[in-house]
Amino acid sequence: MFVAVRPSEAAVDDLDAFLEPRRSEGHFRWVVPEQWHLTLAFLAEVPDRALDDLVERLARAAGKRTAMGTAVTGGGAFPDVGRAKVLWAGLDLAERDREELRRLATGCRAAAGRAGVDVGGQRFRAHLTVARTGKPVEATKWVRLLDAYRGPSWPVAEIALVASYLGEGPRNRPRHETIETFALGGG
Repeated sequence: MFVAVRPSEAAVDDLDAFLEPRRSEGHFRWVVPEQWHLTLAFLAEVPDRALDDLVERLARAAGKRTAMGTAVTGGGAFPDVGRAKVLWAGLDLAERDREELRRLATGCRAAAGRAGVDVGGQRFRAHLTVARTGKPVEATKWVRLLDAYRGPSWPVAEIALVASYLGEGPRNRPRHETIETFALGGG
């Protein structure tokens, strides 16, 4: 499972249209647009007994944060552009909203920990993974391409708890199922 912010349909459609004519180049496995999300907390295993408590705690964590606006813009590569295994698109956030998003991620991770769920992952960095590769590649041209992109603005007003079923989606990709959504600010 994971806790995520999902971009608006307009944001997904715009980025998809930008990337579509370029997907045949390179050696990336492209993430299907319906699965683009910003991971706030990665939860490798959520025991059934912890799910209700996790849902309650995530609702409280979301209620403490306020909605914000953003746009998909720019990009980068993990671990770095010279040895890229992941290609990502960034988010444009005002400084106040960047801090609010960081606090939202921290609150979601704390909620999971208090519910007895192990939280995985690295330090939080706001991004949408758009492609992966099995072997590291030099990705300067891809990062430059993403740096030239700016999508439409969209509101971040809710988060989602999502179950991921590995290998159950099209072409052996994960299948994602939204378990619950939580409004920011308790709205």
